[in-house]
Amino acid sequence: MSARAFIAGCAGLVLSAEERAFFREADPFGFILFRRNVGSPDQVRALTAALRDAVGRANAPVLIDQEGGRVQRLGPPHWPRYPAGRAYGRIVRDAEASGRDPAWLGARLIAHDLRDLGIDVDCLPVLDVPVPGSHDIIGDRAYAEDPDEVARLGGHAAAGLLAGGVLPVVKHVPGHGRAGSDSHEALPRVSALLDDLRARDFRPFRALAHLPVAMTAHVVYEAIDPDGPATTSARVISTIVRGEIGFDGLLLTDDLSMKALSGDFRDRAEAAFRAGCDVALHCNGDLAEARRVAEGSPRLAGRSLRRAEAALALVCREPEDDFDPVDARLALETALSQAA
Repeated sequence: MSARAFIAGCAGLVLSAEERAFFREADPFGFILFRRNVGSPDQVRALTAALRDAVGRANAPVLIDQEGGRVQRLGPPHWPRYPAGRAYGRIVRDAEASGRDPAWLGARLIAHDLRDLGIDVDCLPVLDVPVPGSHDIIGDRAYAEDPDEVARLGGHAAAGLLAGGVLPVVKHVPGHGRAGSDSHEALPRVSALLDDLRARDFRPFRALAHLPVAMTAHVVYEAIDPDGPATTSARVISTIVRGEIGFDGLLLTDDLSMKALSGDFRDRAEAAFRAGCDVALHCNGDLAEARRVAEGSPRLAGRSLRRAEAALALVCREPEDDFDPVDARLALETALSQAA
């Protein structure tokens, strides 16, 4: 029997007996870690192993948001600090280090860190394109303000993760860059014309539509669906994400516990699945909420199951390149210093 189509968080550094029992019964597709779950390298390794043991699947994906900059769950003293995406956008193209783009090097180094801990999915690259006056929730997380440059650098970052055996998740489709509020706190509404969205916001996602996993935006696009955010809008997902953008990979919701959404958590999950999402994401580790998400989540089946299997098939057990993290870090630091 296939896993249930949701990804769950846990509350702390170790699994409680109640969490372990819930995961065993609910059988989530995967898990996601946050700073509250991160202590030492040995502790994170033990936690990722315990999560997989709870569901009895060695290939259950474990996700993290490790972008660099403001969004970095792993950091000093045990792990390096990485730059925000915008730092890569400031590096001129002829400053590429050792023939590899710095965005590739940064992501490849992140993959090296993650694989050592048993983490095999990173919610990166960010393909959102900010506009003047938008909320800074994206801000310097974006590679650039030019959509083609965002696509170029996001493609390099995704390739770097994949080279290191870590699955990339592009976000936040079909674009969070115009949002005037933080969807963690409120529901953003975007009033831009559809032609403007096509010309700017959708372009990086179209360029990288071949990537295996994407995450939705909790944003209302009034020109497409004035009533519901992308996560729960069948019109946005079928017409734009699957249609115009052409993404046919595994589609995750953004975190269902964010305040952009409202209502009971079972209802939130069911609305996302009705809209066309493949997997629901619930991050905050609140077991009462997670139980309701599980109740609203079906078993992975049909096209969603095939998408999940295709994505997991890209996670290699051992990276095959001749990557040297010391040389790569030196090359990355050199390139970043030239842009400073």
